[in-house]
Amino acid sequence: MKLFQIDNDSLSPISSNPFKLEKEIQTLIETNVNQLFELELVKSELIVQNFRLDSLCFDNDTNSFVIIEYKKGTSYSVIDQGYTYLSLLLNNKSDFILEYNETLGKNIKRDEVDWSQSRIIFISPKFSDYQKNSINFKNIPFELWEVMRYKNNILGLNKITTESDVDINSTITNEGGNSMVNQVSKEIIVYDENYHLTKSKNRPDWVVELYRELKERILNIGDGIELKIGKQTIGFKQNRIFTDVIIYNKGLGVMINMKKGQLKDDLNLTEDLSEKGHWGNGDYRIWLHSDEHLDYTLNLIKQSFQNQLT
Repeated sequence: MKLFQIDNDSLSPISSNPFKLEKEIQTLIETNVNQLFELELVKSELIVQNFRLDSLCFDNDTNSFVIIEYKKGTSYSVIDQGYTYLSLLLNNKSDFILEYNETLGKNIKRDEVDWSQSRIIFISPKFSDYQKNSINFKNIPFELWEVMRYKNNILGLNKITTESDVDINSTITNEGGNSMVNQVSKEIIVYDENYHLTKSKNRPDWVVELYRELKERILNIGDGIELKIGKQTIGFKQNRIFTDVIIYNKGLGVMINMKKGQLKDDLNLTEDLSEKGHWGNGDYRIWLHSDEHLDYTLNLIKQSFQNQLT
């Protein structure tokens, strides 16, 4: 990716300042892992059996473990390493729970972790076309991020996106199938929009259309808004998640990610969930049973969007 400095109407290229060592990337990412990926660092250089995991993190939104691996070269297989590490995680759950509790001084229980949403993040200055193509499946539990450092202390991060509708399990035959991939795929699920839209066989068409209209309008609120799709929620984030949508047959539950007392709700249409257990982020929920209050809901969401910018 090329970057330029704008001076009036003239452009001056910003030179790259490549990382010399893999450890430089690791130190920078671990120091800022919450800001970059909304993750909590658990342990750096964790040894499990004969494997060294670069960064063990925890996603508090999904209650799941995330392993981050840093690379400088392009000769390794992300598929082989990714599935090996996920298999290691699933077969040694108690070890990861113990590390989490001892390092962070917490007391999470095994059944409080959503193992189905575990994933691997690979970070490298460059991935080969072969590596990029190897994760081009709709349900691969890996993410590839290219990182580039520039002059003037500028850092660039670019996520390699996939658009395939192919299920990775369809590429494995029963006779010669990869047992490790099969084992991991049975327990880990990569959730997408289609899962939420179709998990109920009786989902009314008007609910699907209402969600799509809401989604389009949320994405137009600002630049760089991304979806973070979990087991129960579809989150919308820029710096962090500012709203979550939960799809029901009766309509949409929209979570506004603001603390109690922060939201200006002139029509008093939101529920206070500050003292109730709930899915999604924030203390407020508004129901959409039609498009009647769609504009008003967007105004509430915009408040949360502006709040996460600060």
